[in-house]
Amino acid sequence: MQNRREFMKSSSVFAAMMAAAPSIVVGQGAARVFKVGMIGAGGRCTGATTNLIEAAKSLGHEIKVVAVCDFFDAKAQAAAKKFGCDEKMAFGGANGYKKVVESDCEIIVTATPPAFRPVHVEAAIKAGKHVFAEKPVAVDGPGVRRFLAAAVEAKAKKLALVAGTQRRHQASYLKQAKALAEGRIGPVVGGAVYWNGRVPFVRRRADGASNAAYLCDNWVNWTEMSGDHIVEQHVHNLDVANWFIGRYPRTATGVGGRARRVSGNQYDFFSVDYDYGDGVHIHSMCRQMAGCSDFVGERLRTIDGEISGGGKITKGGQELALDGDFLEGSPLVAEHVNLLKGIMSGNVLNEGENVAMSTATAIIGRISAYTGRTIRMSDLIENKNSEFYDMACQPTAEAFEAGEVELPAENTAPVPGIADKRFV
Repeated sequence: MQNRREFMKSSSVFAAMMAAAPSIVVGQGAARVFKVGMIGAGGRCTGATTNLIEAAKSLGHEIKVVAVCDFFDAKAQAAAKKFGCDEKMAFGGANGYKKVVESDCEIIVTATPPAFRPVHVEAAIKAGKHVFAEKPVAVDGPGVRRFLAAAVEAKAKKLALVAGTQRRHQASYLKQAKALAEGRIGPVVGGAVYWNGRVPFVRRRADGASNAAYLCDNWVNWTEMSGDHIVEQHVHNLDVANWFIGRYPRTATGVGGRARRVSGNQYDFFSVDYDYGDGVHIHSMCRQMAGCSDFVGERLRTIDGEISGGGKITKGGQELALDGDFLEGSPLVAEHVNLLKGIMSGNVLNEGENVAMSTATAIIGRISAYTGRTIRMSDLIENKNSEFYDMACQPTAEAFEAGEVELPAENTAPVPGIADKRFV
């Protein structure tokens, strides 16, 4: 894997920025049927598959779902029925993904709890499948590095690896990136990013449910499953900061706490200072607490004024006109249009490093808040001597495949400055 410093030395910052969502021109040709496998059958995976079907239709092609799995067999069966997949190709349990990977699908859509993402993507790439992977792509450093290795393998095999960081496919954000790339505005010298909302859901433990089933059902409230909400949700905004600044942060110093959550073991809020070097700092704020002010977005300062993520591009009070082949409409569809165009042209899109490093950005913020320590990006990616390098969330994805798992302590949370066996 290329060293982060070597990557920044050998790549143009803004060339890498614009490569995030290239404009690929291909002839429509004869209608094509893409065979798709689904790893996951919850709302996000079925939503992504629906978006993929819409994207294919817009290009004059079709999607055929040929295999689907979910930890819960009933969900897998329901998704198979929804998308017209043979019920014999619907699989339940933690090992069901292996059957999907073994099928004759050519594209895999994976949107299970993030703890499983590195294993599932690794298996798909090894099997020679193109992949759409929902964000985030890991919950800890070992998972990030495993995903990065899969991204390198995908590139060598010329396989698409597109991520669910849809802002990189959204016309309004791409126009801002273009303005930065061309020097029309910028560069970014600081700012803040936000995801302030409420807990998406709380699912109580069903009678007789195993530990594994409870964790998978209520996954959004467990650090071991989601990475905590700074990783699971706020990664979107941190990804925009990385993209527009053109590099990854060197360190994270954060605070946070738990005050009102009623299940799991996550924090309610985080506030993190990310140091990108050269005097550039980004303040990250995220919260999941009902009854508070909600805001999701980015406010980045440039030498020409503030950029509101996805907003108008102005300089000196005047709106800038930018030419370009930008896909308008839903970015949730556009990301799949770019996935399919890349496959058809042979110029496949690989967003693996972008999404992995944005996931890592969120993870170092979480670890800093949990421990009260300043965490370096190198602690997760490069420095094998760091106490945080091999720090992995438990139970692992492999533990679920082996059978029953141990349930982490519920309704507790790390206390900064006090040793916690999970995080030090």
